[in-house]
This record gives sequence, structure tokens and C-alpha cells, in this order.
Amino acid sequence: MTTRWFAMTRREVTDKLATCPDKGLDEQQARERMEHFGPNKLISARKTPPWKMFLDQFKDFMVLVLIAATLVSGFLGEWADAITIMIIVVVNAILGFIQEFRAEKSMEALKALTAPEARVVRNGLERKVPAAELVPGDVVLLDTGDKVPADMRLLEVSNLEVEESALTGESNPVKKRVANMAGQEEICLGDTRNMAYMGTVVVRGRGRGVVVATGMHTEMGHITRMIQEAEDDQTPLQRRLEQLGKALVIFCLLVCALVVLLGVMRGEPLYQMFLAGVSLAVAAIPEGLPAIVTIALAIGVQRMIKRNAIIRRLPAVETLGCATIICSDKTGTLTENQMTVRRALVGNTQIKVSGEGYDPKGDFRFDGTKGPEFHLFLKCAALCNNARLTKGEISVGGIFRNLKSGKLTSVWGVAGDPTEGALMVMAAKGKIWRRDLEREEKRVLEFPFDSMRKRMSVVYQKENGQLTAYVKGAPDVILELCTHIYRDGRMIPLTENTRQELLKKNSDMAREALRVLALAYRDLGCLDSIEELNEDTVEQRLIFLGLAGMIDPPRPAAVQAVQACRRAGIRTVMITGDHQLTAQAVGKELGLLSKGARVLTGAELDRMCDEELQEAAENTAVYARVTPRHKLRIVRALKRNGHVVAMTGDGVNDAPAVKEADIGVAMGKAGTDVTKEASAMVLADDNFTTIVAAIEEGRAIYDNIRKFIRYLLSCNVGEVLTMFLAVLMGMPLPLLPIQILWMNLVTDGLPAMALGVDPAEKDIMYRRPRDPQESVFSHGLGWRIVSTGTVFALGTLVAFAIGLMMGQVELARTMAFNTLVFFQLFFVFSCRSERHSILETGLLGNPQLVLAVTVSACLQLAVNYISFLQPIFHTVPLELKHWAVVLTIAVVPQLLGIAGKAVKDRAKERIMYIRA
Repeated sequence: MTTRWFAMTRREVTDKLATCPDKGLDEQQARERMEHFGPNKLISARKTPPWKMFLDQFKDFMVLVLIAATLVSGFLGEWADAITIMIIVVVNAILGFIQEFRAEKSMEALKALTAPEARVVRNGLERKVPAAELVPGDVVLLDTGDKVPADMRLLEVSNLEVEESALTGESNPVKKRVANMAGQEEICLGDTRNMAYMGTVVVRGRGRGVVVATGMHTEMGHITRMIQEAEDDQTPLQRRLEQLGKALVIFCLLVCALVVLLGVMRGEPLYQMFLAGVSLAVAAIPEGLPAIVTIALAIGVQRMIKRNAIIRRLPAVETLGCATIICSDKTGTLTENQMTVRRALVGNTQIKVSGEGYDPKGDFRFDGTKGPEFHLFLKCAALCNNARLTKGEISVGGIFRNLKSGKLTSVWGVAGDPTEGALMVMAAKGKIWRRDLEREEKRVLEFPFDSMRKRMSVVYQKENGQLTAYVKGAPDVILELCTHIYRDGRMIPLTENTRQELLKKNSDMAREALRVLALAYRDLGCLDSIEELNEDTVEQRLIFLGLAGMIDPPRPAAVQAVQACRRAGIRTVMITGDHQLTAQAVGKELGLLSKGARVLTGAELDRMCDEELQEAAENTAVYARVTPRHKLRIVRALKRNGHVVAMTGDGVNDAPAVKEADIGVAMGKAGTDVTKEASAMVLADDNFTTIVAAIEEGRAIYDNIRKFIRYLLSCNVGEVLTMFLAVLMGMPLPLLPIQILWMNLVTDGLPAMALGVDPAEKDIMYRRPRDPQESVFSHGLGWRIVSTGTVFALGTLVAFAIGLMMGQVELARTMAFNTLVFFQLFFVFSCRSERHSILETGLLGNPQLVLAVTVSACLQLAVNYISFLQPIFHTVPLELKHWAVVLTIAVVPQLLGIAGKAVKDRAKERIMYIRA
């Protein structure tokens, strides 16, 4: 059981670790503990040797099929085909090796977060030692800018603040304390204020702590172990292609063996039938399929770069396309990661503040009278403030310049505390700027914010010597210090009833998940010396000005993106380390909390077993106050429920869940190297809408893969059935081996690749996600392939029979050869959509396809009419009457298919109209 160090007193901790808080360990103790606990290092899982990693790429079934196809092509003397196939095999192996090798960098990036050195107290003396030499019981000193070298229980703090986003996901610094937290049975990592954890950063103050865990026993070590234990599953595309490869090989070998057997039984020469059977096998197995899939995915990657998504693994686009749930972090992804004042109460007037982020553009909507106190309220917000508004230019799309425009855009930011930045922006929206105010007044004194006082004060002096104090802080604290309130242009005494009324207003704003600050001021008059001023003399008899309520607001585009996901049948789940009220409020604004949706906290998750979580996960839309283990459990529960899960993350705490998810999405701006290495996709703009764009692209890519599977296999089935039926009916062979191989090259090449760049259909985001377990032949695709191939075969045999009646076998074979080729070239346009006809998609919707078909048709005509190619391909020139037969047979089925689709669609519309 994990020791609850945070619940112990300082004396209990040091006694348990047998160390002295002042003198630390002696060298003998340190050596003995090093031998027992080992070095303070994160240990990676045992690595696979690179040579084995590369050879493993050749174990895939489809790769073995391609190697077999290479041997067959070489046996036939088709060295160009053999070399091409072999290049495909090797390139695929290299790509797979690179992806797997890069994944190993995850652990190395995690190690980089540990501090190289630490300041320790040993034998009563302060010294620096390598962080790897720290042991439990060491007393470590912390200062601003230090990386925490190990997990520690804090013994002393002085304004110590630690940035723990690497572990908790929340970027706001955590103010530390030393008091024990006994009596709190359920507490999450982000709330252990008396602890400091390895890999986090000290951003303010100083501290002293005793090491309680090192290496793999730290919280960072637990995350490392979870990353190592997370398994890399096959993507849906990889599973589908493996099934397809096995089915194709079995089908082709059976049919080709039957063709050879029937031909030999009928008296055909064994050698010729063997060549015909092998040629059919080569033609029937679409060896270009993996290459075309890779090209289609690569094109999708290029499209995604233009939309601010960087794909690290090619199958990621397709996998995201079948996602059923997106688990998203809140801060910076669904929200702006910019604190913004939304509501204010000044005098007796409620005010709504518009605008986005740190851009000082916005309006104030007053629910009452705007009095002179409003100007003073904004002035106090600007002066009692140390933040600065900044304005710079960056390329559109951040560091990944938008490939379409490359324009520069002005971006507002804040240097300093985000909360103070929000107040500064509010003042700027009212045309109040600190630099303008400080031309007339000068800051002469400041009392910084303190966690005990819960307030900050500044004193400004005018040229005439008049001193004014401006104060901001927690509303309950500030109201206790106020004796008057500025309301309706005059100061009136602050009665107890008014104080309670203001506290109720504060509670109302807090329930809306707003962080509320109170602002007040006091005229100090003219003093001979400001040295007599202190916190006690300044922060009393204050005049209350108002309340400012702020929140990190949802991105406007994220609200629309969540709606788009809902239309597409995709659930959006928000997982955050933030408090429940804040998470719930943001969830409502985003539209996540529909009827029946739940909000679960980390403490509630801890009380659930895996089965209970699995059941609860089906209707939970928001998770609050979660830890890395919670995120991992949530992802696993959703996967057990059959979902394809996309998980976003930025901090180290997200890495295990990101890796465990079907598709891991890392933040490009705010993300750590660990999370990026564990992910399959990186968002350059850290924007949730980019994930939705990736889903659309993923669906389009999978559609395109189905398109050319339909096209390739329909053509190949047509070729196989043509030979099989001809042998079965006792006809001469309608196609020769060289013609089959040429047909395979002309029709399976450029047209199939052009289908891979087909644009997405307009209604693609109005469909439900496909079942990740469904076959690639689902929704009737297998039947369409067989029926189309049968039509091809029958039409080709009709052309062959007519050719036999019109002349000799060579003419008949040439007619059959051209009929089958042009069947396929016309059919490719029908493959552009499984739901819409050519009349709806249009012939010119894909210019690359038109060009590809034109080139293929020209190549086919070349083998008919170029004299030196005719003997190679056993063709004769066709006359006009021959072409009339060929084109009629090739075109008529396509026209009948279009007419049938139009009739079927009209019948559906009529039925829907009658039902309506």
C-alpha cells in the first residue's frame, strides 16, 4: 500500500525515514540506501534490437503475399513488375520500422524531465549532487527555477509555488504549504499541497523537503510504468487489410487452380494453362493495394497539415475516422486557456462582458445604470496589477505556417499571471490602460498577494502628493476590510445587510464556476513619508468598488465542433484536473451535458471497480479532478465497451492514456515531448476543431480506400471469371497471360491511385461512425464486387463470341481484351460514391481521375495500333464496327446502373414523403 506522506506531520515523516530535517543524512547512510533503493532514474522497458524490429515488418500476411507475387512475376519474366512489388515491400517495411523506432523515444523524452543536479543537505552541509544519487531521506533545497528532482514531503516553504501541469494537466502554479493533511481519505494528486513531485518546476519562492520516493517509485515513475504497459493495438485499417489479404489469396488460388485443372482436362497444353493460372493469380491479387493505401493516407496527411494537424503515423487518420468517442482535455483544447472576465458587479449594476481571450475588444452590457464608480472599478483593475498585455505577429497556424496563406496575424497575449491578465484586458475594453494612468500617477508601494492575506495592494501617488491605495483579493476578505461602498456616484456606509447581499452575489457567480475577485480603494491623503505605511495601515477602512468574475471560456469554434461531432454520432467527453463546478459549467456551455449525462470526480472513480466504471462511462460526459491513473482507467473502460477512443493530452500525465487510446492526440504548443512521442497525431493549434477536421479527413480516406477496393476487386473478379467461364464452356482462352498482366498494369495503376485523392462527400459528417469490427466488404460491397465482376465477365465473353463469329481468335481476343479494359475505365467513375450516382457526383469532380483514365485509355490504344507492340500483346487493329461492339458492351451496363440508382432513390423519396 502506498504510504500517505501528505497525511503525516513533519516529525512523523522524518522519523519514518530516519533522517534529520536540519542535518540530513550522512554519507554512510546515503551509500547504504543507494545500494538498497538504486539510482534515482526512470528505467525504460527492454528495447527491441533495431535489426529485429526491421525483420518483424516482414511477418505481416499481406507482405508475404506480395513476396510470393514477386517470385511469380520473376518466374514469368516480368521483371518490371517483380522489382516494383519488391520496392513496395521494402518501403513499407522501412516505414513500419521508423514508426516503431520513434515510439521508443517516449521513454527518453520522459527521462529528460528529471533534474540533472540537486541541492541537498548531508552531514549538516549544503552541497550539489547528481539527481541520480538522491535517496529516500535526503533533505533537498528548492529555489525558483529548479526542477524537482524526486518526490518530496515539504518541511519548510517561503511563498513556494510549483507548476505541476506535467502531472495534473493544470497550468496554474500550486501554492505549497507544510501542514499535514490528515483526515482526508480521498485526495487527488493536485490537492496534496505539502508534497512536491519529480519533473515539476518551482516558479516562485523557496522550500526544503525530504525525499520520500525516487526513480520508478515516484509519481513520474508510475507514469513511466503505465506507458510501458500500454499495448499498441492494430488499427482498424490494418485488421481489415489483413482479412482482405487472406480472403483474396484463398479465393484466387482456388479459382486459378480450378481454371488450370479444367483447362488441362479439356485438352489444353499444361504449360499454357499453368502460365494462364499464374497470370490470373498475379492479376487477381492486387499487389498495388498497400501502396495505394499508403498513398491515400499520405495525401490525407498533407491535407491535414493544411488544417493544423500533424500526423505522426499514417494509419492514424483512418483510425480517427471511425472514432466513436473523443476524450478531450479542457484547458487550451476545448477552452481558450486564457482567463476572461465574463461578469462584473459594480455598485448596484450587473454587467456582462463580451469578447474572446486576451484580445481587448469587447463590450459591456449594463443591467442598470452606469455610474462614475465603473471608471474607478476599471482603474483599480488596471493599477492593482503586475501583468502586461503583449501584441505580436505569428504565422497563421502557429509554427506550422498555413500552407494556403502564410499570412501574419496579430496575436494578443499576457505576460504575467493569467488572472491579473484577465483584469487588465477588462480594463482595456473600457479604454483604461495602465501606461496612460501612470503618466499622472506613480506607484510608490506594493504589498504582494499572499496566500494567508488573500489580497494584493498597491499605493499610487499623484503629482500633488495625493496617495491612493488600490486593493484586490478574495471577496469575503475584502468585504471584511471595507466600511463603505461606492454606489450611484456616492460613498455610502457598508451595512451588514449590504455585505451579506454582496456575498450572496459572490456565491451566485462562484456557482457558475467563475473565479471571483473583489476590488476596493482608499484615499490616503498626503503624507510626509510613505515609510509609515504598512499592510495594516493601508488595508483598512476600504471603499468597495465591485466584483469581477472570470473563467477560461470555451472556444466558440469548439461549441460548433462538439455539435458537429454529435451529428456525426461521436460523443465528446471532457476529462480535466479542474474542480467539479468549473468543469460542469464549461461542460454546459459546450453542450456536453445533455439529458442524463453525468459528471464524475476522481474521488468517485476511486470508489468504483472496473466493471462499475465501465457501466458509468457510457453516460458520463465530464470527468473532474482526475489523475493519470483515472485517465488510463477511463480509456480502458471505454475500449472495453467497444468504442474507438481518441484521447487528447499535453502533460506527461496524459501520456499513458494517449498511448493506450486507439488514436492519441497531443498538443503541439502546450504539449510535452513525452506526450507527442506517445501520440499518433499532434495538433499544431491545440484546437479541438482540428480533431473534428481530422475525423472528416479520416472518414474520407476510408471511403477512398473502399472505393479502390471496390474498383480493383471488381476488375480482378471480372478477369478471373472471364477465364473460368470460358474454360467451363469449352471456349478458347479469351485472354493471354501477357494481356492479363498488361490489363492489371493499365487499370490497377493510375485510375486506382486517382480514387485515393477523391474529395470527401458532402454528407460525410452526417453519418454514424462505422463499426470498428465490420468487414471491409460490409454494406453490400462484397455483393457489388461479385455482381460487377460477373457483368464484366459475361460482357467480355459476349464480345469474344462476337469476335469469333466476325473473324479469327486473335481478333476475338483483341475485342475481349479491349472490352474488359474499357469496362473498367468507365466503371471507375461509378466507384466515386457508394451512395450517390454519377449524376450527383459529376464526371469532373475529380480532375485527377479524368486525367488518369485518359492516359490509361491512350496506353490501351497504343497496344492496339503501334505495330511493334502488336506481336508482343497479340493484338490486331480494330475497325469501327469492332469498336461499336466493344464500346456498346462496355457502356450500356453503366447507363443501366445509373438509371436503376435514380429509380431507387426516387422510390425512397416517395416512401419518406408518404410516411411524413
